[in-house]
Amino acid sequence: MRFADFVWYLALPILILALWKGADVAGYIVPYTMPPPEDVYFTAVEFFKDGTLKEHIIASVIRVGEGFSIALVLALTFGVLIGLFRRFEMFTDIILQILKPIPPIAWIPLAILWFGIGEASKIYIIAIGAFFPILVNTVEGIKNIDKRYLELARVYEASKLRTIRRVILPGALPFIMTGVRLGLGMGWICVVAAELIAANRGIGYMLMDGRSLSRPDMVILGMVAIGVIGKFMDDVLRYISKRIVRWN
Repeated sequence: MRFADFVWYLALPILILALWKGADVAGYIVPYTMPPPEDVYFTAVEFFKDGTLKEHIIASVIRVGEGFSIALVLALTFGVLIGLFRRFEMFTDIILQILKPIPPIAWIPLAILWFGIGEASKIYIIAIGAFFPILVNTVEGIKNIDKRYLELARVYEASKLRTIRRVILPGALPFIMTGVRLGLGMGWICVVAAELIAANRGIGYMLMDGRSLSRPDMVILGMVAIGVIGKFMDDVLRYISKRIVRWN
């Protein structure tokens, strides 16, 4: 990245910090509703030194990883079956179309009733939230594959499994990777929502704890942590996507 591009890349965050500090100095904001930037920084340093921030981040990352992995396996499996087999699509269409518009947060009461307030309920909510973006994009990717490639596979009498591995999945990969990125983002939304309701650690719990203690610096720190981790994970997926899609 060129230096000029790097400057433009950081210009908006720096401008926001400057406006935030300027509003604080001018007296337009009050500390108990919106702390100055340095308070958030000192809180971050404090929580980093005593391990609090690390503990909350690790708990949320593990939950997202587990729920997202379950969603990825199920969504890819169902997506391939729906995309390839018309009867299976008809068999599942009504239920999936009914379940898809239901917000993942709406599942929280049932998840707590079914699995209690432990880890299982949170992982379930994350899996539900990440499932549909991956599923929808996988199906769309398969249905948008050039039919000539499928005809060529039939001409060469490739087996169904080989056709899926060599033709269908590579052809649908750009759509699938988009769904994976969207699903991961939805997983973060869901884990924070679940931790707000029933948790004793995690970034969502940190946000709720900050609200209960009337500490907006904790709340903003948690929000920044979510954004930074989410961006890092999305950047990793985007890098992987560019490498494997280009290779295919």
